[in-house]
Amino acid sequence: MTTTPSLSDYPLQSTDKLRYGDTDRQGHINNAVFATYLETGRVEMLFTPDNPLAAPGCEFVIAQLVLDFRNEILWPGSVQIGTRVASVGRSSVKLEQAIFQNGQCAATSQSVIVQIDVATRQSSPITDSARQRLAALTATPAGAEAE
Repeated sequence: MTTTPSLSDYPLQSTDKLRYGDTDRQGHINNAVFATYLETGRVEMLFTPDNPLAAPGCEFVIAQLVLDFRNEILWPGSVQIGTRVASVGRSSVKLEQAIFQNGQCAATSQSVIVQIDVATRQSSPITDSARQRLAALTATPAGAEAE
């Protein structure tokens, strides 16, 4: 049985405003927009202008996105996006995210982002300093035991 996450399970928390134009004919936020909310959480982690996570000459690209819908999101209002690091590889990072409206989990997601060299478009190793910053965003979900 999958446990329901709470926003406090995620060390990085972001907020996004719901837009009327994001609704569909059923009156809830269109499912395609959920990926945009997840992007908000990823971007806040990856693109800090004064302290970028990517190595010089590199950038992060998304390689995989798995999205599980749990509840609808209704306009108007806002959503909170929780983001945490699940694991760090040589050049990739696995993220776990969740979207919440009014404290209720609307979706969960797993994604993989890869650091690439801008010139060669090939994967590039994550720096030690980036690994340290990513370690701070690794969290054990509430109620789970650390390994």
